[in-house]
Amino acid sequence: MPGITRRSLLQSAAAPLLFAQEPGERPRRDPAVEVLNPRERVPLAWIIDDSTCLVNLNRFAIPQFAATFPERYRQDWRSMPYEIPDAFVRRFAEWAAREGVKGKFSVVPFPACVGRLDGEVPGWTPQEVADSIALVRREIAPNFDIHPELITHTRIIDLKTGHPTARRDPAWMENWEWCTGRSVDEIAAYIAYALQILHNIDLPCDGFTTPGGFGHGGLPQLSQAAIQALRSVHRAEVPHYFRNSFDKGTESVAPRIEYAAGLAGSDPQCVVSIYACTGDWTGNWDCSQQPDIDRFITADLARGRVVDVVGRGEPACMLAHWTGVYHNGRELGFQAMQEVVRRIHARYKMVRWMKLADIARYQAARELTTVEATVTGLRLRAPFACPDFTIRWRTAARPAALREVRNAESIEPGTWRRSGDSVIACLALPKGVTDLR
Repeated sequence: MPGITRRSLLQSAAAPLLFAQEPGERPRRDPAVEVLNPRERVPLAWIIDDSTCLVNLNRFAIPQFAATFPERYRQDWRSMPYEIPDAFVRRFAEWAAREGVKGKFSVVPFPACVGRLDGEVPGWTPQEVADSIALVRREIAPNFDIHPELITHTRIIDLKTGHPTARRDPAWMENWEWCTGRSVDEIAAYIAYALQILHNIDLPCDGFTTPGGFGHGGLPQLSQAAIQALRSVHRAEVPHYFRNSFDKGTESVAPRIEYAAGLAGSDPQCVVSIYACTGDWTGNWDCSQQPDIDRFITADLARGRVVDVVGRGEPACMLAHWTGVYHNGRELGFQAMQEVVRRIHARYKMVRWMKLADIARYQAARELTTVEATVTGLRLRAPFACPDFTIRWRTAARPAALREVRNAESIEPGTWRRSGDSVIACLALPKGVTDLR
């Protein structure tokens, strides 16, 4: 299906349910105070789907997709390589570290039912699997959140036996309709199973990614299950998940805070739904397309989806698929990513690459921190700590506890600057009460 991704197709089918999740509690907020982007910079991220250790997911997933939809998946999967080698992972990680690029990198725990990463993966020796996991832990995880993209990205697993279920219709494939009609506890148990495999190999997770349309027919249950699973397995304080994308139009792509509760107590909770702002224009998941770099940002740096989203100050989380980044060894997607980043860096100074967990934490603090004016300044009550909390309010006072800087480029935690008749301040906001004078 050239031009259409599994995620966009299934999301369009579920569009009436996209906002069925409850936002939950919201605190009092002095209308004269505005929470800005962290350090006055627009967040950027690359969201990388369909990645795992060694296994080229397409080679093994496409025939399973075709068993469900034989008329739809006719790609020549037999010509695809079995492996995406660690040498490529290493080069990608070195480039990302050098350029400051951050985001999310999926590690499918039981990729296409080939084998579990915490057990045996047929086709590779135990040492090769262990070395690949260690490479992700050492080189990828410092700059990218690690997500399970559920358990297999193909067949539903029977949690009692650990084996794929016998049925192959859409209701028993992770990408489609399994969540319809299921309870929060059922969905949470399934997510937790995936998280536990990565926990077993020492890959911590504050979030997960849904394969394709996982969650269709049960988005409120999926959101609540995310809180339950991520808090129970990885003790995630601010859980998040990636499922949805808007690659055009004016719909906000800011993260959604869902099911916020207990904000005034000792155990606040919420879950953050992260949105991608682009389609996969780096070559697509099945390597069926050529990259279209200009859709991200044109060569003259004047147009493109990233320009639109950064221009309105919302996080620009761009989408790519690891299989398309490698592109069957041609690396076309990787070359496209490099050029997109080069163009972004050529145009913008006031942007900041962030992991999804950091974007989620900032958005949670942005929406859920109580802000009240006092006689001497501001009082902040934060349910979650936030290292780069940046606010603007109208005042003639000088924040005595902070150091003054002259321009936005110099803003960092512990500083403030004058902007007309307002003050912009950045602080490492602790959990609890902070008086800013």
